Amino acid sequence: MTSNVSSPVGRPRRRTGLGARTDWWALAMIAPALIGLAALYLWPFVSTFLKSFMNVPVFGPGKFNGVDNYTKLLTDPEFWQALGNTALYTVLVLIGIPLAIVFAALIQQVSRGRAVYRVLFFLPVVTLPVAVGMVWRFILNGDFGILNFVLSLVGIPGEYWVADARFTIYAFAVVGIWMGLGVNLIILGAGLQSIPTELYEASSLDGANRVQQFFSITLPLLSPSIFFVTILTTISAFQMFDLVFVMLGSVNNTALPDSKTIVYLFYDAAFVQFKQGFAATIAIVLLVIIMIVTAIQFRLQKRWVTYD
Repeated sequence: MTSNVSSPVGRPRRRTGLGARTDWWALAMIAPALIGLAALYLWPFVSTFLKSFMNVPVFGPGKFNGVDNYTKLLTDPEFWQALGNTALYTVLVLIGIPLAIVFAALIQQVSRGRAVYRVLFFLPVVTLPVAVGMVWRFILNGDFGILNFVLSLVGIPGEYWVADARFTIYAFAVVGIWMGLGVNLIILGAGLQSIPTELYEASSLDGANRVQQFFSITLPLLSPSIFFVTILTTISAFQMFDLVFVMLGSVNNTALPDSKTIVYLFYDAAFVQFKQGFAATIAIVLLVIIMIVTAIQFRLQKRWVTYD
């Protein structure tokens, strides 16, 4: 005997009771985060993108001018010089990653006081960038700086490190490496601790020395951490502004016109010349450049990063 009662197969069931209330509670819990992201990130991006196509005066509404801001920016020699300075600074700061690997490996070998060394390296990270820039500005001063005094003791003539455009980007890079060394060391140190010690013991039984172990075990297994640090360092370097603003002092510094970075160019356009539309264009172009460089890094990481 067959039953005449048919089951509603495929018919969507409406959730009621506790399930529906749970969904509303979930939305209510994530609503503050979503509102914050929309107000602090999404809307500023949309506003900046729209202003990049407008001529925005100090007072009053902006006027649409198409791609004139982009044309003006891409044909401006000052932009290309700032882009070159930013690219040079980024490449120089990336040199700090091999230094961080070496220091992290040396600290890993220390039996006592390992935490003390990490804290000492991390101190510049928790120091205000303005304070760091002021201190290094005095150290690199061409007239009474500590660096030139030390060089004079060994008969080497000093230079105006933050007043001569030939040296300013390199001076910024030295300070940038020093400031970022602590974060890189902590991340790479955590990566080193995740490497099984059994691999080193097995390689020692096979006759491998410390150098061979470093290149055959440490570097391949540390490559994910190195890649992560490279991404962070590159993005941070492209956004560098505070060192230029503090270490060069004022607009009277003769090295300033040839030492600007892209973010300093944005600051000058937005808060000195009050060209908000042009400044928004600089911000959007910088965002596109960072996205392209990051995409290239993710593309190339398949060739050298080991996740096994």
